[in-house]
Amino acid sequence: MEFLLLGFFTGLSLILAIGAQNIFVIEQGLKKQHAFLVCLICSLSDLILIFTGIFLFHYFSQYFNSTIELTFNVLLIIFLVHFIYSKIKSHNSEVNFKSELKDISKFKIFLKTLGFTYLNPHVYSDTVFFLGNFSKNYLLNQKILFGIGASIASFLFFYLLGYLSNYLSKYAKNKNIWKVINIFIITFMIFLILFILKDMIS
Repeated sequence: MEFLLLGFFTGLSLILAIGAQNIFVIEQGLKKQHAFLVCLICSLSDLILIFTGIFLFHYFSQYFNSTIELTFNVLLIIFLVHFIYSKIKSHNSEVNFKSELKDISKFKIFLKTLGFTYLNPHVYSDTVFFLGNFSKNYLLNQKILFGIGASIASFLFFYLLGYLSNYLSKYAKNKNIWKVINIFIITFMIFLILFILKDMIS
């Protein structure tokens, strides 16, 4: 349960960052254009990428020596520091939604969602590299629980975002709401940095 919750909150803290994909999901929810399909593609894509990262680091960790492991840990800390810095910078950012309605086919929505998901470099750094690297020293069953927790966070987040978009969009434009969310993310990421440093020292 501990690793399930850790995976859930780690995944949630990464996915909460507002970006092009999240704005697209909100837009489709507002327009009522195949919201279920959009949320399903985003959620399943996260699940696939999360476990790709976890199993890549699991099966190749046998080839890691102390220098390679140290390098990965340093890169992980650099990634987290950059992530925290981006959250601090985005404190005063504004979010805009396009509200115009257009008729669009399910196939076009499918392709567009894949584009927003797989052409976004952050999705790979957040799921494959970060979550895979972070869980590399766990036992296999712990990694699976960690991955399930992170995947649950994705499914919950995307479906809430898509189906509560009319309600959430009012608050997504509120800078104070995003300041509170960013403070939560920054605090949790600092905790993760300390966790990695403790693991490096011990």
